[in-house]
Amino acid sequence: MIYASDFRKGMTFEMNGDPHVVVDFQHVKPGKGAAFVRTKYKNILTGATREEAFNPSDKFQEARIETKQMQYLYNDGELYYFMDQETYDQVPLMAEQVEDAMKYLRENDMATIKFYKGAAFLVEAPNFVVLKVIETEPGVKGDTATNVTKAATVETGAIVQVPIFIEEGELIQIDTRTGDYLSRAK
Repeated sequence: MIYASDFRKGMTFEMNGDPHVVVDFQHVKPGKGAAFVRTKYKNILTGATREEAFNPSDKFQEARIETKQMQYLYNDGELYYFMDQETYDQVPLMAEQVEDAMKYLRENDMATIKFYKGAAFLVEAPNFVVLKVIETEPGVKGDTATNVTKAATVETGAIVQVPIFIEEGELIQIDTRTGDYLSRAK
C-alpha cells in the first residue's frame, strides 16, 4: 500500500481500478486546518489528467507496471507487431498505442513496451535514434553563422528541424523525447 504522503513524480498507483501515474505533487500545510497533498495525476490507460487534493493518510494500491524490450517487426495496415526477444511471442498493437513511437522506429528496431496486468498500453522509442534524411531543401553554402533550420523528412516519415547544412542521404541523431536534431551521425 502507498500513502498519499509518499507520492513522488513517476510513482504509479491504482484508484477506482485504473492505474495512474503521479505527474506532479505538492505537500501543503496551511496555517489552519489539516495538511493535504495536492496531486496532478494521469490515467495510464486513457491519458486523462486530473488534479486532486488527498489526505496524507489516504491509502492506494501500487500499480505494477511491467516493462519489456521488444523488437518492432512490421505493420499489416491495421496492427503493429512487436516480438519478445526471449520467448519469441508476437504482440499486435493498435495504431493509437504506438503512434508517438512509430515516428522514430524502423522495422527490426527495439522499443520499450509497458504492460499493466498483461496488456500493453504504451510503446516508447529509444531516447536517441539515428535515421537517414530522405527529403530536405538544398542548403545554402556559407550560411552557417546563425541558427537557421529547415524541415527534413527522415526515413520513418517524421519531420525534424535540422541545420541548413544537412543534405539528403545524411544520417542524423534525433532525441525522440523532444523530436530535436542532435548531430550528424557516422
